[in-house]
Amino acid sequence: QLTGSIPYELWLLSYLSELYLSDNQLTGSIPSEVGLISFLWELQLYNNQLTGSIPSEVGLLSYLRELYLSDNQLTGSIPSEVGLLSELTFLYLDNNQ
Repeated sequence: QLTGSIPYELWLLSYLSELYLSDNQLTGSIPSEVGLISFLWELQLYNNQLTGSIPSEVGLLSYLRELYLSDNQLTGSIPSEVGLLSELTFLYLDNNQ
């Protein structure tokens, strides 16, 4: 079980294609730097304790196919930029605030 916030340095791995951090006890928000991982095609952060809103910078992830953010404490609206993700085939946002 990983705890604490997601380390800032992970968001600087610009050639990372998959990031799996689900089923932990991660806290804090998803930072705007998520948009820096330009080759990311799968992001799994479900079943944590993440708070705040989904950053609009998610829309910069042009290769993103799968986004799993379920079972957290995320709030706010789904950013319209998610609609720009033309490769997105799986989007799970259920069981948030």
